[in-house]
Parts: sequence; C-alpha cells; structure tokens
Amino acid sequence: MGLRVHLLHPPDEEALAHLREGLDDDVALTCGPDRPEPAMYQVLVAGRPSRDDLSASPALHTLIIPWSGLPAQTRELLQDFPGIAIHNLHHNAAPVAELAVALFLGAAKFLIPFDGALRQGDWTPRYRPTPAALLQGKTALILGYGAIGQRVARVCQALGMDVLATRRSLPAPVQEDGVAVHPAGALPDLLPRTAALFITLPLTPETEGLIGTAELATLPAGAVLVNVGRGAVVDQEALFHALQSGHLRAAGLDVWYNYPPDEESRTATLPADYPLHELENVVLSPHRGGSTDETARLRMTHLARLLNCAARDEPLPNKVDVTAGY
Repeated sequence: MGLRVHLLHPPDEEALAHLREGLDDDVALTCGPDRPEPAMYQVLVAGRPSRDDLSASPALHTLIIPWSGLPAQTRELLQDFPGIAIHNLHHNAAPVAELAVALFLGAAKFLIPFDGALRQGDWTPRYRPTPAALLQGKTALILGYGAIGQRVARVCQALGMDVLATRRSLPAPVQEDGVAVHPAGALPDLLPRTAALFITLPLTPETEGLIGTAELATLPAGAVLVNVGRGAVVDQEALFHALQSGHLRAAGLDVWYNYPPDEESRTATLPADYPLHELENVVLSPHRGGSTDETARLRMTHLARLLNCAARDEPLPNKVDVTAGY
C-alpha cells in the first residue's frame, strides 16, 4: 500500500508541488489542518502537533519536525507517545551558518555603526582608533558541532583562525578536519582560549543559561559572541553587562528572549529585557537565520529525502532524542 504521510501545515502551492515531484510513487501524501478520515497516516509532518494529531492514527510511527530542534510543548507531549520516532529536517544548516558568519564579521568589524556614520556623511571613524578585530591567528570556539557548526568552522579556518568545538555525545577529544572537538564538559578549559564564541546549541534544561556571568568573564577581553542557537542559552543580563562594559568586544545575535505574541505586536516588541538594542557593538537580526528566497523549496527537498527513506525502509537521519531534547 506504500507509505501514508500527513503534512499538517502545507507550504505554498509551488513548494508543495516541488515536494510531490520529489516523492517516490508509493508515498501517499495528504495535507492540511483537517486530518484525513479515516486517519491512517504512518508519518506526521508537524512541529507542534496536538494530542489528537498524534493519537488519531493507530498506524503513526514517525513524527518529522520540519526544522531543527524540538519545541518544549512538543517534547512534553511526546513523553506520552514513546512508540513514535522523531526526526528533524536540517535543511536550514547552510543558511543559518551563512548568517552566523555574516553576524560574526559584521560585529567583529563594526560594520553597522561605521555604515550608519557614513550614511550621514561622517568619515570620522576612519581617523579614530578602530575597535575592529583582526581575526587571523585567533581561536574560534563552536558550541554544538553539528551541521551548522561544521560549516561555520570551515569558514573560520579559511579566515586563518584556529577552531575548537564541543559536542555533547563525545566521551573524549578528537580531531575532525583540523578542528579539535571536545566533550561539552571541557567548556571551562576552552573559554579562556576563545576570541570568537559561536553558539549553535538547542535550548534544553542542560543548555539554558549555559553562558552566564562567570563564563563571559572567563573569555579573554575583546572576544566576540555569536548566537544562532537559542537566546536563553546565554543569560541576557550577563550578556548586556559584558557588552556594555566592553569586556565583550561585540556580539551578533539572531535569537532572542522576547518574541511578538501576535501579529499586532510585531512592530513594537523589543527583543530583550535589557537594552541590547541601544549598544552599537551589537548586530541584531530578527531570528531569520534559516530564511532565504530558496528556503521553502530547500525544506521540501530535504523532506522528500526523509519520506523516501521511510518508504524504502531505509534508516532515517536526524533522529531526535526526546530525553535530551534534540
């Protein structure tokens, strides 16, 4: 009979057509918030399914979350469905890594305030001592050495930087493509060597507040921080004071602490409880790391690959550990 798949929130018609074109013939796809009757789908594609979505089909064995990560409410709900395997899509690895590098260079080189001054005809930054950092020969540390972190590492190496990284599941340090990858517990020993700290971690009980006052103080003066993981991995008060004091040279941030709760508030919601937006050594981005003009098609390409693997009884990549949270 083939594989039956329900896509809870379908994309636009063009992207959906692209998905259908990429699927094997024996994949039967239904779409929309209304579940098919009878509900006999084996795979559900949804980021935040309801309890009814998970329990409606007795044949359901796999949930595909169409992005990287596991929302807290979904994680909690899935505790009651231990027989359902969860997998992520990692289609956004390249665009998020690209934005991480853009934020890094923009912050380290102070492109935003220099741009703003020159737009007003002000050339004085050219004739003052510059806060811009030289990156060659410095050390970058990537927290979360997955698909995004590995791409960031290659760019840092191309800039002439030494690269360190951490990975949760690693029992001992290893070398991977010139990167010294350490267990997560080595963080206190790695921070004093770090001139550029990249955070690509998911938010879990273990990572929340991982970078706080003590960790930021351990970084050498003049370090640059980039966060494209989740805002709450870094304590926002500690981050603000480290940037305000100048201990942190600069930061590039795509993930935040406050998000608009509805459409009306999208034009009037500051992203943090502390005035990070007032600091000229911060580059702000509205959580758009995975967004490009090709993202919708890219998501459907990766989704088709996973569904075809399932239809062929091949192992699915990107399995999520509900207990760990990613």
